[in-house]
Amino acid sequence: MKCRSVACLWSRAPPSHRVIATAALTNPPTLYTGGSDGSIIWWSVSSSESNSEVQPIAMLCGHAAPIADLSVCDPTTVSGNDGVTADCSDCGNADPFVNCCALISACTDGVLCVWSRSSGHCRRRRKLPPWVGSPSILCTLPSEPRYVCVGCSYIESHSLDTVDGAEALADTDVQNRKPSRCTVVVVDTYTLTIVHSVFHGNLTIGYLKFMGVVQLEEEESLLMADSSGRLQLVRVSENSEKGEDVSESSKGSIVSRNWLNEGEIAISVITRGNLVALFSKNRGVFWLLNRGEAIGEISFVDNLVCSEDRSSDFHFKEAMLLYSSASATEGDIVSESFVLWDDSGSAVLFDMSYIDGEFTYKNLGEIVTASDQRSEKSSFCFVQLRQNLLRVESSCCDTEQPFQWRPHITVWSLCLGNGDEQKVQLQCKMLGEGSYFADWISSSCADLKGSIGSETGTSENYLRSFVSDNGQCVSSSMVISENMYAPYAVVHGFYSGEIEIAKFDFLRGLDSPASTPRSNTDSLVSRQRLLGHTGPVLCLAAHRMLGAAKGCTPSHVLISGSMDCTIRIWDLESGNLVMILHHHVAPVRQIILAPARTEHPWRDCFLSVGDDSCVALSSLETLRVERMFPGHPNYPEKVVWDGTRGYIACLFRSLSRKSDPIDVLYIWDVKTGARERVLRGAASHSMFDHFCAGISEKSHSGSVLDGNTSVSSLLFPVDEERKPFYLKNYERAASLSTSKPSSSQEKTREESSSASSFFESIRYPPIKCACPFPGISTLVFDLSPLAVSCQAHEDSDMHKMLEESSSGKVTAQQNTLNNKSPVQKTVDNPAEVVHMDKAIGEYLIRFSLSFLHLWGIDSELDQMLIAHLKLKRPESFIVASGLQGDKGSLTLAFPGLNATLELWKSSSEFSALRSVMMVSLAQCMISLSHSTATASSTLAAFYTRNLAEKYPDLKPPLLQLLVTFWQDRSEQVRMAARSIFHHTASFAIPLPLCSDHASEHAKLMRSLSGISLHEPKALGSEEEHSTNSVDSEHIHEAQRLSQAEESELLSWLESFEMQDWISCVGGTSQDAMAAHIIVAAALSIWYPSLVKPGLAMLVVHKLLNLVMAMSEKYSSTAAELLSEGMETTWKLLIGPDIPRIVSDIFFQIECVSSSAGAHQAVPSSIKETLVEVLLPSLAMADVLGFLSIIESQIWSTASDSPVHVVSLRTLIRIIRASPRNLVLHLDKVVNFVLQTMDPSNTVMRKTCLQTSMATLREVVRVFPMVILNDSSTRLAIGDAITEINNACIRIYDMQSMTKVRVLDASGPPGLPSLLRGSSESPVTTAISALSFSPDGEGLVAFSENGLMIRWWSLGSVWWEKLSRSLTPVQCTKLIFMHPWDGFSSNSSRTSVISSITSHEEVPLQETSKNISHGDRLKQLVQHLDLSYRLEWASERKVVLTRHSVELGTCLL
Repeated sequence: MKCRSVACLWSRAPPSHRVIATAALTNPPTLYTGGSDGSIIWWSVSSSESNSEVQPIAMLCGHAAPIADLSVCDPTTVSGNDGVTADCSDCGNADPFVNCCALISACTDGVLCVWSRSSGHCRRRRKLPPWVGSPSILCTLPSEPRYVCVGCSYIESHSLDTVDGAEALADTDVQNRKPSRCTVVVVDTYTLTIVHSVFHGNLTIGYLKFMGVVQLEEEESLLMADSSGRLQLVRVSENSEKGEDVSESSKGSIVSRNWLNEGEIAISVITRGNLVALFSKNRGVFWLLNRGEAIGEISFVDNLVCSEDRSSDFHFKEAMLLYSSASATEGDIVSESFVLWDDSGSAVLFDMSYIDGEFTYKNLGEIVTASDQRSEKSSFCFVQLRQNLLRVESSCCDTEQPFQWRPHITVWSLCLGNGDEQKVQLQCKMLGEGSYFADWISSSCADLKGSIGSETGTSENYLRSFVSDNGQCVSSSMVISENMYAPYAVVHGFYSGEIEIAKFDFLRGLDSPASTPRSNTDSLVSRQRLLGHTGPVLCLAAHRMLGAAKGCTPSHVLISGSMDCTIRIWDLESGNLVMILHHHVAPVRQIILAPARTEHPWRDCFLSVGDDSCVALSSLETLRVERMFPGHPNYPEKVVWDGTRGYIACLFRSLSRKSDPIDVLYIWDVKTGARERVLRGAASHSMFDHFCAGISEKSHSGSVLDGNTSVSSLLFPVDEERKPFYLKNYERAASLSTSKPSSSQEKTREESSSASSFFESIRYPPIKCACPFPGISTLVFDLSPLAVSCQAHEDSDMHKMLEESSSGKVTAQQNTLNNKSPVQKTVDNPAEVVHMDKAIGEYLIRFSLSFLHLWGIDSELDQMLIAHLKLKRPESFIVASGLQGDKGSLTLAFPGLNATLELWKSSSEFSALRSVMMVSLAQCMISLSHSTATASSTLAAFYTRNLAEKYPDLKPPLLQLLVTFWQDRSEQVRMAARSIFHHTASFAIPLPLCSDHASEHAKLMRSLSGISLHEPKALGSEEEHSTNSVDSEHIHEAQRLSQAEESELLSWLESFEMQDWISCVGGTSQDAMAAHIIVAAALSIWYPSLVKPGLAMLVVHKLLNLVMAMSEKYSSTAAELLSEGMETTWKLLIGPDIPRIVSDIFFQIECVSSSAGAHQAVPSSIKETLVEVLLPSLAMADVLGFLSIIESQIWSTASDSPVHVVSLRTLIRIIRASPRNLVLHLDKVVNFVLQTMDPSNTVMRKTCLQTSMATLREVVRVFPMVILNDSSTRLAIGDAITEINNACIRIYDMQSMTKVRVLDASGPPGLPSLLRGSSESPVTTAISALSFSPDGEGLVAFSENGLMIRWWSLGSVWWEKLSRSLTPVQCTKLIFMHPWDGFSSNSSRTSVISSITSHEEVPLQETSKNISHGDRLKQLVQHLDLSYRLEWASERKVVLTRHSVELGTCLL
């Protein structure tokens, strides 16, 4: 699974954001504003009766084109939203989208994104197919908020970017009556796939401008309108056949009517139910669709709506319908509230009603803006949020820079109660306001002192001084990064033409771990300014020369394109200007570098794209233009370069037919400069996607953009499922870039070609750089490569030891075998390579921690990190946190601690990912440098528990997300995820799993910490019982799951479509279901009192299925959980099924091993977990069943099957872990081991001989009643626990693996009458220890029960003569031993002497009459002593020892 954390570097000036679309979520109150550049800002609205606060939380980066529309949706809704009620009483029940939890956004480029409110990230990002067109309107279906209607049209997107674009479009629409093409599709917001097409073809009306869902004849229909007020109605349901239009009667009756007078332009069309309201500049008309007639009209010319002093200059721009509890549109009764606003931001609220054929309307209030507060260029829009009205204003920051827009939001209270007469003329009250511009200055610029006044004029003056101090606003930005190292510079291009380079200097002070860190006052960033451009810098790129540079061409250059139509080439190391290129006659918009694997001389070239629709190829070696690719009818918005095949693909929109513009793709040959092919329509997009896929496959970053460019990372998709691609060694060596390198950097560059072990272990770059918008630079830290760098260092220590033991020099061939990567030269000192790998790993982790740590919360921790861990606080940058979403989308928190903490408070996904990242990196630092153990442990503890203690309202990490890292290949990541899980499990249990007691405790803790719960309540908590007053019967009844609780648990365990978090780690729906099973199983084992008692019974079989699935992500974890909770939890539930489970595991091992080539996807870790962890626990739970299974496997599987070796290894683990479980079945164990060494089966003997002998020696080592003679020719095994009259010793010949003798070890005559209570309990301990004589012809046996030593003296003649006779042989001599000091006489250890001399009754023997046979066996096994040993002191003298302490001697 992916664990990626984002650090965002903001510029000193806030980015431009002109709002063109808005949407609001009710619960929790959230506002989203979409900008003309494709950015979306997430605002948090906290409102009260007297005051409201609007704070910007994050910027949502998922679009590279202007936002077309925003709408709320609910991707987790399965069925219709029938009976939905609002959670808050002030919301009213009229809003059908009150429970929506996500935002869907569409841009003019056809990209759709679904943003989750709870997690804050983009859960799905997808581009619509080209035949759909450009999206313009989004309409969520009120009955099913999961589905959204997307209205798409075919018109130039740039016409909508201007301020007066809408009016110009309306004018051309009136003049041009040609049929306009339109497509309306229904999209499932969970997958962002098209469910079906509602309409596709030419509209009978003009250009689509308005769209809404209406309720007509008990089914939903889509109402489309143009700027002239003409309407067209289409059914939304999928039942109608494709291509079928609406019935001519209904469609004709609507379209033929003159809704507006000739020449009138519709400003807004609003629908609700069967009501349609059309507003023009002078009047509003209300229609009922079911009647097909107008019910009323409002004239804006009269002084009835506006106040008298405002009626003359009040010109309506747009209208909106308000939701309130008084709204009603049922049958012939209509009662609705509307708000209309003008260009100046003033608004009028009014209410209309139609009851019993009478139409009335009345003014509810006004929102008036003073004339001196308006900017010269502003745009306004309104959005309703509960009982508040939010006014969103976008205004230019400075008249000298018309491209810089900033938003300002004000909150106004609405009094839309029950419609009382007292509230008719009530004026709206402003509750609060918010602007990210003010927060930007106060939170991110510590060097600027002062506060921002509430008046607009004060903030404008403050802005001007701030901008003058900083220069100009950013027009382009990029991060210069290397292929495998951390980034080292951020470049900003400004509207003034200046270029600023801020270079990281984190490598200084890290030359050795013991060096003294520099003081805090030293600047860690060196800034450099480049002057020369006379217009805004629009594009940037950095390139390191790979070929032999000619003349004075530097090795590392910066390329910049500007509005002044020039391209300048700069030397990055010196900052000098190298060359100015004047081959473009229009502003230069894009610079494209040569992708990876481009051959010489093209790899040192770059492409430039200008507004003159020309693409040029220039060389950095010759410093001149080598190719020109002219003739594009329009500006090529997307240009990609396939360096391997030598082609350039330019995609642009052809405007030759204005009613139907299409996309065209030109393909150019780089070598000849000729145009090879022209593709139009859908074929152009298919070929362009093929180009992008080919380039991404060879890119080390997985994207078309290979870094070091200012082109937006959102312009092209990111291929996350590609195969890993490794750069050549010479490319890596040449890619190590530094400016004015220090001694350590020069040494690193010289040794780069030999340090390939570290790079080969990393499949993806650990730090990716991207710039989604100008002035916003992002660093995406990938935990997997960072942790692998630590693992590679640990593995390299073993290589170092091997190299030291071998010859002094390692040849290229040997290094290729060791590191799996060819090295072009001989390495003189392999230790230097290991040291360099360690230095690079430490540098990457320190760099990551410096940008990801929450500075300023704990000052003592900050000082410790700087002093001991040697982190560098990035004070010269404005750093904020972020979260990565689907397909390269980003959620970037705004500067300041409040916005970052808001992510921690609102997103448990972000909390889990960031905690795992920080704790894992701290663990990696401990393994890399033991001197940093104290500081690293403190850092890990801070993100494990201290941060949550300091801010109790932070969301706890999501348990389902944590378990996805339990099977990570890095040990540090696994440890971090488990430790965080155990710390947060008690107060982060999912509500469906919580027991009633745990639910009440969690509610109490959350109420004390101030956390609000928006999750559904757990079932079964209707009645609360006091634990102290409930007797055992009631407790037993309470532990039984009701049918509703069981169905709720099963639905949670099997839920895979409802999960919002799984897209954060790049998983699938199957991963979500598996994570739920893992969480439920782990909680059942470790926290059984906090979860519902029936959870273990429901989850155990799903856990078994997860093990048998042999999944690389979860099967090992599931097997470990089964093993860990076998004795305490699972054994009672799956006891009878254990033999079947063992057989299934053997079958899996057999299948995987028999066809290894077809099952390469099954990793070795899963097989090791099954064999070494799960099988021993299952065997210990049911020893007899396991022994029966492995005995049957001898005859049912092949002789060379690995199952036999696995069975023997499992026996060894059982013997070492729990030998008492095998005491009663030693005969079966020995028989199985001997069968695997049967000389008649040569194949099995060859396969298992080594493991079998190891198993046999382990049995002899642990069990004293099993002995092997010195020559390993004979084996003796005695009954440890049996009936006293049936005890015997069996002797096996190790040559033929057969039983040759049986020795009688039953009690001597008179012994049963001497032992009291022996008749009631005949089962007792028999043989406690065995020993062969040194010559191998005698056997000594010791029995603890009776303290007897038996001696059999059998010569070699007897062994041979009686080899076929299995008649029990009596012992030669019987010796009774005296009790030793400390010997305890009890029911299981009774000597003859103590039985005769004792006159007192033993209480245990009295109670033994009531003990069953099974309990008697358990008692004997529990008290069995396996520490007795018989050792030969001489030829006829035996010494009895216990725990290596001599107990007595015996002369034979």
